[in-house]
Amino acid sequence: MLTAAFLVGVAVLAVLAVEVGPLYVADRFRDLREPTVEERDRLAALRETAGLDVDRVAIETATADDRGSGIGRVDVAVRGPPRRRVLFLTESVLDGLEEDAAIGLLAAEAGRVETYYGEFRAVAIAAVLAILAAIVTIAVPFQAGFASLVAVGLAAFWVGRRVQYAADDRAADAVGAGLVADAFERVAAIRGVEPETGDWSTWFEVQPPLGDRIARLRERAETER
Repeated sequence: MLTAAFLVGVAVLAVLAVEVGPLYVADRFRDLREPTVEERDRLAALRETAGLDVDRVAIETATADDRGSGIGRVDVAVRGPPRRRVLFLTESVLDGLEEDAAIGLLAAEAGRVETYYGEFRAVAIAAVLAILAAIVTIAVPFQAGFASLVAVGLAAFWVGRRVQYAADDRAADAVGAGLVADAFERVAAIRGVEPETGDWSTWFEVQPPLGDRIARLRERAETER
C-alpha cells in the first residue's frame, strides 16, 4: 500500500513539476512587467486573430545585450496549467517583429494549448518516472519494468510528434499554413540558426525538428492554393 502511494506521489509531483515548474521559474527569475494599455490592446487583437486564449500576459524586458543585437531576442511561450495559463513574450515581439510573424507565433502557441501538448508531456514524463520508481523499489520485476519503460518511452516519442503536428495544423487552420511557416523561418533567421530536419537521432525526441514542421506546413500551404 505504501509503495503504491509512493508511486502515485512520484507521478503527481512529476506532473506538477513539468506543468507548474516552468511557470514558477519564469515568474520568479525573469525580469517581467505587465503590458501597457497600448500593448494590451494590441496583444488582444493579435491573440484574437491567432485564436490564443490565456489568463495573463507577461512581457520580458530587454537586456542591454538584447538591445544591442538588432531586433533583439524573440521568444513566445505559454506556460502553466489550464485556468492558470500565462503568455510570456519578449519586448521585441511587439517592438521589432512583423505583425504577421507575431500572429504566426501566437497561433502556434494556441495550437499547443488546444491540443494539450504541455499536459501530454507532463503525463508522459510522470509515467516514465513512476515506472523507474517502481523498478527501484522492486515493486515490479526488473525485466517487466524495463520492457514497460521502453514501450512507454517509444509511445511517448511517437504520440508527442503527432500531438505537435496536430498543434501546427490547428495553427494553420486559424491563420494559414504559409503564415505559420513564415513565422518559424523568420524567428530562426533572427536567431541565426538553420531549421534542422530529422535524422535517426531525432526519433528519440518528443518534439519533431523545426525544419520538418516547416516543410509539412509548406506542403499544406501548396495543397491549399
